[in-house]
Amino acid sequence: MTKKLLNKFYLSLVLFISPSTLFAADNWQMGFNESVTSVMDDIVHLHDRILLPIIVAISVFVLFLLLYSVIRFRASKNPIPSKTSHNTFIEILWTVIPCLILIVIAVPSFRLLYKQDVIPKADVTIKAIGYQWYWGYEYPDQNIAFEANMVETKNLKPNQPRLLETDNHVVVPVGKVVKVLVKRDAVPGRINETWFKAEKEGVYYGQCSELCGSRHAFMPITVRVVSEKKYNEWLKEAKAKFAKYPENNAVAENLIKEKK
Repeated sequence: MTKKLLNKFYLSLVLFISPSTLFAADNWQMGFNESVTSVMDDIVHLHDRILLPIIVAISVFVLFLLLYSVIRFRASKNPIPSKTSHNTFIEILWTVIPCLILIVIAVPSFRLLYKQDVIPKADVTIKAIGYQWYWGYEYPDQNIAFEANMVETKNLKPNQPRLLETDNHVVVPVGKVVKVLVKRDAVPGRINETWFKAEKEGVYYGQCSELCGSRHAFMPITVRVVSEKKYNEWLKEAKAKFAKYPENNAVAENLIKEKK
């Protein structure tokens, strides 16, 4: 039974995109990898410059209140406990301050969501399909379709990361807008869209981000970003190797003619 797991393809890809030596996370690494897309730049900025400071400040403040309460109001210092149960000023503060914090978080969050949702004019269109448990990709404008399975550990070549390398790569040109067609879960037949624009050549890895079954951890995403010249060269090879409707297929030829 085919199971399409597409609504988080873009999130999976964009969170794992990295221009490090092996284009994958390092051991004991903290934080996101260095990004190569403007969307990921904004995600990192939101996380590192807004969310993280707010989270740390709240955690430190709550810890201070706990320690202060334990020390200041311990039984030895307060044999007769206070019967205070209401303070209007404090209740106003703990209502207004969280609202202000949420506004500070909401403004850049909505801006980022809008940027992700509004797709610029696409240079390349890719349809991503999740199966049990591997990925399938189609280039509708180029009549190309292929599947990508994880390379087993025993078959890995030097510098290929374990559990991340696939036998076939998604290839896209650098500096071009790539639109990805995906399916939104729980809405049969509805196609959703997302996009990315890689600013640096390299091989980038991602993983399935849904708990889709026993091999959930073994359906990685590999995207190779190349120059426009190399991309065109790859297209020529791919059209012969991964042709969705081979030219010598009479049925396919009829289908293509009908579409025209």
